[in-house]
Amino acid sequence: MPNRDAHHPSDHVLAALAHLDASQVLSEALDTLPGGLFTIDAQRHITSWNSEMARLTGYSAQEILGQPCTLLQGDACFTGTCTGPEDACGLWDAGEVTQKRCTVRRKDGERVAVVKNARLLRNAQGEITGALESALDVSDVLRLEAEVAALQQAVQAARPCGRIIGSHPLMQQLFDRVALAAQSDASVLILGETGTGKELVAEAIHQASPRRDGPFVRVNCAALPETLLESELFGHRRGAFTGALTDRMGRFEAADGGTLLLDELGDVPLAMQGKLLRVLQEREIERIGDNHARPVDIRVIAATHRDLRALMAAGQFREDLYYRVAVVPIELPALRDRLSDLPALVDHFLARCAQRRRQPPKALSAATMHRLRAHHWPGNVRELQHALEYATVLTRGSVIEPDCLPPDVAQPGPRPAPPPRRRRLDAATIRAALLACDGRRAEAATRLGVSRVTLWKWMKRLDIQG
Repeated sequence: MPNRDAHHPSDHVLAALAHLDASQVLSEALDTLPGGLFTIDAQRHITSWNSEMARLTGYSAQEILGQPCTLLQGDACFTGTCTGPEDACGLWDAGEVTQKRCTVRRKDGERVAVVKNARLLRNAQGEITGALESALDVSDVLRLEAEVAALQQAVQAARPCGRIIGSHPLMQQLFDRVALAAQSDASVLILGETGTGKELVAEAIHQASPRRDGPFVRVNCAALPETLLESELFGHRRGAFTGALTDRMGRFEAADGGTLLLDELGDVPLAMQGKLLRVLQEREIERIGDNHARPVDIRVIAATHRDLRALMAAGQFREDLYYRVAVVPIELPALRDRLSDLPALVDHFLARCAQRRRQPPKALSAATMHRLRAHHWPGNVRELQHALEYATVLTRGSVIEPDCLPPDVAQPGPRPAPPPRRRRLDAATIRAALLACDGRRAEAATRLGVSRVTLWKWMKRLDIQG
């Protein structure tokens, strides 16, 4: 039988506490907690403040007691920032806050990331007497998350196509085509709508090729008038024209041993197209005002959002230049055709925004993601990137709601008509076009509104000789 007179260990603790003041016990208990803890009264004035809150915010208990809790300017407890006593506090309506990421303002003005919990306090009559709130410093956790994200981006960038996000089957086909194109020096033509990432694909081809240690030189053919474009591409001798004060190397020479990207090739004037053709054929250039050729060892990648076949039919683009640059054609899918990649793209861009702003990454509400899925994305991935940057700036808290998106994305509009489907050919139509063009396939393809490669595939499929 146990000795009923024996004292339980807790009895000694209670006996020791009996000699202490209750407020002292509470104060000591609060100071032993690993996180910040404080209380406010019904008027939202701070009534207690533990030592961890003092360390976290820089405010001592003597400075903060009696001050309104809005002094901390919590930014994401509910829907907005608490900046003044006149701001309504959502805690009074919700009753509690659980595991909410937000930031609070320190005494020195810096903001610190915390995970917050809060609960209303009531008396026996059910009246609100104040609230108990806790704040756990998670700055180190967010810093580690940012470092991990940066490392992941670095690993992706080190791989061919590492900066191109996507797992949709269309993107897997694109990755395969990039890998194959990288193994040769053949000219590549990258086709795709504005904002699909044509420059990224060109850079991926370069990085995966034997020329990766050479220069990767870009030139936007649409950004310069014809006279400046010629000087930019070929360079010039001193005195070749007014303002040519020194000899200048052009982009072709700058890309020697590497890759030259001719972006927006469809905007190059006809006269310049002939000069480009000569360089691609002869692999040598002449500076403006010079009288001797200079050999160049380059791999040319061209890119355009325009329909070059339609331009050829209209006499605005040289057919011989088209076939010279389109040895390996690569077509990029529009974002609306691979919406399954949307979550990964969103995470990628939000992480980049957070890294630049040195803030915790924001998240999308379910309604916001639904709105993104419903948008048609005429500007493709670039439009998505800009929309998320816009929303990040406008969002005060940590969750992006639909009203923080750009107006044309936040408000659903009429969906544009889908692009016309590729033409299906039949044997009679192909034979008639070949007969009209005396068997010249290039001319027949132009007449049919398809590429020479497409015509060849249909002829092979329908067993047409010619």
